[in-house]
Amino acid sequence: MTDDLLARHRAVLPSWMPLYYAEPIELVSGSGRRVTDAQGRSYLDFFGGVLTNMIGYDIPEIREAVERQLATGIVHTSTLYLIRRQVELAEKIAHHSGIPDARVFFTNSGTEANEAALLVATNHRRSHQILAVRNSYHGRSYAAMGVTGNRNWSASGLNPLQVAWLHSGDRVRGMLARLGEDEQVDAAVEDLREVLATQTAGDVAALIAEPIQGVGGFVHPPDGLFAGWKKVLDEHGILFIADEVQTGWGRTGEHFWGYQAHGVTPDLLTFAKGIGNGFVLAGVVGRAEVLESVPAISFSTFGGNPISTAAGNAVLDYVLEHDLQANAARVGAILADGLRSAVGGLDCVAEVRGKGLMLGVEFVRRGSSEPDPGLTNRVFEAAREGGLLTGKGGLHGNVLRMGPPLTLTEEEAREGLAILVDAIRSAAGVAA
Repeated sequence: MTDDLLARHRAVLPSWMPLYYAEPIELVSGSGRRVTDAQGRSYLDFFGGVLTNMIGYDIPEIREAVERQLATGIVHTSTLYLIRRQVELAEKIAHHSGIPDARVFFTNSGTEANEAALLVATNHRRSHQILAVRNSYHGRSYAAMGVTGNRNWSASGLNPLQVAWLHSGDRVRGMLARLGEDEQVDAAVEDLREVLATQTAGDVAALIAEPIQGVGGFVHPPDGLFAGWKKVLDEHGILFIADEVQTGWGRTGEHFWGYQAHGVTPDLLTFAKGIGNGFVLAGVVGRAEVLESVPAISFSTFGGNPISTAAGNAVLDYVLEHDLQANAARVGAILADGLRSAVGGLDCVAEVRGKGLMLGVEFVRRGSSEPDPGLTNRVFEAAREGGLLTGKGGLHGNVLRMGPPLTLTEEEAREGLAILVDAIRSAAGVAA
């Protein structure tokens, strides 16, 4: 029974591991974009295991690729031996990264990928100074937490890095929120120059930034900001790390990688989540000159193992062969336009934002910019009651997050939209 499982969970797992919903659910099966809980209730999934089940559930091409590898009897060999599927996937990722003369290092999670990128950058520049962005999230290890600009996820003040902080792209509140897009870019670039002049010793290693902040509530800056930043970075020889853990593989609809909206190419790019479609797979890809900066032996025991890379190859092939980037743009527009039309004018909705199938709705107290996490939670629970799973996030816990599988159909988008609109209007006390 789910109630027994909940009691057992609480008896052996730490309390700082959150569970969704007032009555937590156990998901026991899935197909396509739908999952079923232990009570037999079916849900349309608009969160995909935190944007990780990128292709959906029980996809034959992925299952068959994994089963073929399992049939060999080889689940693990370590990277001390050649792994054919790892090399094949690295070739594909290097090709599609947009980074010239690229090398790929596989890890198990986005945290480890960002940690590896920071290791490489600090070695390459011989400096432990890092620029990071307010409201960001980069992982749960010490260095990754050190460059995370969201106090809810900074579980330790210990930090091996010296970090200076830049303004985020928040358009609801903050010093730059009231500026137009061009003015915001100019102000952010001016802020970068001032931070370099006043908060650093000059020899900064890298800037790490998410094109769209995931945990931060899908906040994103105006297109072109990274280009403005990179011009300044290049003047100082500072590397640029694009954290594409949530934005990669066509999720934004308009580009394959989030960084491409800014007309720049990063020195290092981190990836995770969707590429394994639930199998443990992540990594960093970067210019050979930079990625080769590790001065000692290093490897990841499970990173790029035969099972995960068999899945990763099948996932990437599926994304490309089915043009899921175009689907994300098309289906995401149904959701974004529908939300803006139906609830965007409510005085409790500060913003409907995002790109492609990475969308957020920020809730505030009526007629103000004061965050309303209570209303957000009511919408969140009402959506589940209606048969739709979503996520939550944002610095103040007042953003409803949606990151459905990229295979979401137009019919499913409209179904989820109807449930979500009803949930928002009901929770906000607005007549249908």
